[in-house]
Amino acid sequence: MKKVIHKAASRGYANHGWLKSFHTFSFASYQNPNRMNFGMLRVLNDDLVQPKMGFGKHPHKNMEIISIPISGALSHKDSMDNQRSIEVGEVQVMSAGTGVTHSEFNDSKTTASNFLQLWIFPEVENVTPYYNQKKFDEAARKNNFQVLVSPKNNFVAGSLPINQQGYISMIDLEEGFETQYHLKNGAYFFLIEGNVTIADETLEKRDAVGISAVESVPVKATIKSKLLVIDVPMN
Repeated sequence: MKKVIHKAASRGYANHGWLKSFHTFSFASYQNPNRMNFGMLRVLNDDLVQPKMGFGKHPHKNMEIISIPISGALSHKDSMDNQRSIEVGEVQVMSAGTGVTHSEFNDSKTTASNFLQLWIFPEVENVTPYYNQKKFDEAARKNNFQVLVSPKNNFVAGSLPINQQGYISMIDLEEGFETQYHLKNGAYFFLIEGNVTIADETLEKRDAVGISAVESVPVKATIKSKLLVIDVPMN
């Protein structure tokens, strides 16, 4: 088993006033040669966008981009003529491929919006850009790994496809619940809320552990917890 621990306090941090952002891996002004990626997972940003603020139109190319709201909502507009709001319980995927531009804004006048944004290197570059989002049944992830994202050519029914052999799952664990996660590639476990033990490592809120070179790992919740699992090829 190979293992890497990333404590919440070790993440990069940027405070732009309108945006507070924690960077698990090197991003923008946070550059750490020891924190460039976990396999094909390049970016995991934990963003808090203030009311009536957001990201103006900007480009992306050859990257699989997944956004997961934790609280509040974001409005999305892009060069593919998509204009939609993404809310808690939903997941958004965008294969940037040959190139897209988009913007993201918090339209609320009073409530900040917290969301996770993941960038995953694509399996094939210069694909036709793709966008989709879906609302998931949150009850279906109670003590169960609910697959949110899966490869377009190895698709898990009910999930959203991406252009990579990656799987993103979420599980809501009851206090004391124990289970096993069976790895497909290498798995990066990011604890959104709670306290869990994974492969003898204790994680608190926003801590993470990346594990590879093993078939499965035990997961146990000390208290009620919400866990995100990003299972991606390591090379």
